Amino acid sequence: MIRIPKSEYARRRKELMAQMEPNSIAILPAAPVHIRNRDVEHVYRQDSDFQYLSGFPEPEAVIALIPGRAHGEYVLFCRERDPERELWDGLRAGQEGAVRDYGADDAFPIADIDDILPGLVEGRSRVYYAIGSNEAFDHQLMEWIKTIRSKARQGAQPPSEFVALDHLLHDMRLYKSAHEVKVMREAAAISARAHVRAMQACRPGLSEYHLEAELDYEFRKGGAKMPAYGSIVAAGRNACILHYRENESPLKDGDLVLIDAGCEIDCYASDITRTFPVGGKFSPEQKAIYELVLAANLEAFKHIAPGKHWSEAHEATVRVITAGLVKLGLLEGEVDALIAADAYKPFYMHRAGHWLGMDVHDVGDYKIGGEWRVLEPGMAMTVEPGIYIAPDNLKVEARWRGIGVRIEDDVVVTRDGCEILTGGVPKSVEEIEALMAAAREQVA
Repeated sequence: MIRIPKSEYARRRKELMAQMEPNSIAILPAAPVHIRNRDVEHVYRQDSDFQYLSGFPEPEAVIALIPGRAHGEYVLFCRERDPERELWDGLRAGQEGAVRDYGADDAFPIADIDDILPGLVEGRSRVYYAIGSNEAFDHQLMEWIKTIRSKARQGAQPPSEFVALDHLLHDMRLYKSAHEVKVMREAAAISARAHVRAMQACRPGLSEYHLEAELDYEFRKGGAKMPAYGSIVAAGRNACILHYRENESPLKDGDLVLIDAGCEIDCYASDITRTFPVGGKFSPEQKAIYELVLAANLEAFKHIAPGKHWSEAHEATVRVITAGLVKLGLLEGEVDALIAADAYKPFYMHRAGHWLGMDVHDVGDYKIGGEWRVLEPGMAMTVEPGIYIAPDNLKVEARWRGIGVRIEDDVVVTRDGCEILTGGVPKSVEEIEALMAAAREQVA
């Protein structure tokens, strides 16, 4: 199923080249293959910038974009067809497929890049490249530049300037097209079903990894090749560890379990967090903290719209949570003064969200010229307030300790507000308890 059409990749390349200075070249390498152990490789995942401009899914490839080149502006170096290797490792596009299926104007064998690419770079005044993101390729590119410089006496002209390609490209990636939003909706819908499945499967006596298995099953069943990031399944006090990853502890009646998990479709991420009671019923303290986080989550949506700045939603969650902590007796003082003093941070230590897209923590500046970025249609982000009361926090009553709650949704800024992509997972206490009760009745 083609989710991002060839025409969109072509538009992106054209838009990028329109921003490049005359007589320049942009160079992007594909992601390398990473070894897991000995001769076993990690599942391959393309570099996000490379994917964004090409849709080309293979390793050992390099893009060269050359505005104004008479023989074609989009040059792709990739592996040649090789029946023997394809028997072991799978089909390759080859040069013919790179042109036919992926829109390259010209395609050359990657084995010939040392002979061809220096000639494409020579005579260009600027090279657009993301230095530092691929150390091995940095070295290779410098060797090509040395080769050109060594021929300066014969009239060769090396580039005089390197320009950060990621600055231009990442600003483009910040604005999602209709096709991108459609893919992100699909990823969010699959992830929503996975969270519902985990709620339905949850029982005291299981372990965190049982729920992770339910998530993975639903991701793969929906067509996702992999999670967008390492899934967090954190029960009890583990929910107070923000990036908990062990997923091995038992699920105990009376505890909450926090699941932060989302799948990836065509290199586009979803990112959902839900928190629910292992036994299917919130305790009074758990309910109080949960409903406070939910109130902050819902309030944030009111502050995501064109013309509002990036931090407004976060600031709104801080105010809701600080006022709520005062009301519950977990903080004492006047709300404005507590916010000014960061008194809420022992309970709420992260921001309310991040950009979302091809990377789960997607690219794009949060500030421009020292000022928070103003939101515009097409920007996608998460909304994820939380409260975490450390098990060893002796400043609060014992009944509150060890409660960790986060509620996270994915949204896209629209012309008049925002669209919530992750509405398929219950959020209210009543909905969650009803869903879990119904699932247990079916089993009984």
